[in-house]
Amino acid sequence: FALSSGAGVRAGVSVIRVSGPQAGAALLQLAPGAKSSPELPPPRRAVLRALLRPQTPAEDAHGELIDNALVLWFPAPRSFTGEDTLELHTHGSRAVVASTLEALGRLPGLRLAEPGEFTRQAFSNGRMDLTEVEGLGDLINADTEEQRKQALAQMEGVQRRVYEQWREALLVCLAHTEALIDFGEDADDITQAALAGAVSKVNELRAEMRRHLRDGDRGEAVREGVRL
Repeated sequence: FALSSGAGVRAGVSVIRVSGPQAGAALLQLAPGAKSSPELPPPRRAVLRALLRPQTPAEDAHGELIDNALVLWFPAPRSFTGEDTLELHTHGSRAVVASTLEALGRLPGLRLAEPGEFTRQAFSNGRMDLTEVEGLGDLINADTEEQRKQALAQMEGVQRRVYEQWREALLVCLAHTEALIDFGEDADDITQAALAGAVSKVNELRAEMRRHLRDGDRGEAVREGVRL
């Protein structure tokens, strides 16, 4: 679990995320809804529930009220991380956030997430590829309109589509080259022409990759900004 919105600032709303096999149990313990029959809310639908501090058997069974929070439940695999995920949208004061995190820390099987762990889990579960991960990081840190546009384009798959086209072209060139190696003694004009075409295509790809790297320098300038 972790605070997914800005840390150390007062805000109207803070978002706390819990991901993993214990997310559902955490929801039922902290925000059970009807006390007589706790239940998970409908998936991907915001529900207002009382957020209660978990108690030991010797304490009040109902628990102390921490806040009234919007609760969202995302069962696996249709969540950001690909795991069962709970989001608590609480009031954004430092006291409410601290009390909520402390309450989550009391629950068995839960721990504070490491920086970037939710995104790493999303990548491991196939919810994002590396270009989308990089785009997300850039979008979170974007300060200017150009940075926002560039990061969003990368998250939408602009870079991924370029790399996939390169991969497909290289696989075709590789197939032609392997055919000549396997049947070189019986090579005919068609095989030689295919090899020549593969060499020409590789040269085109090399030139395109060099242009892409030069464009990458400009993209890096947008990402990092210019110091005056």
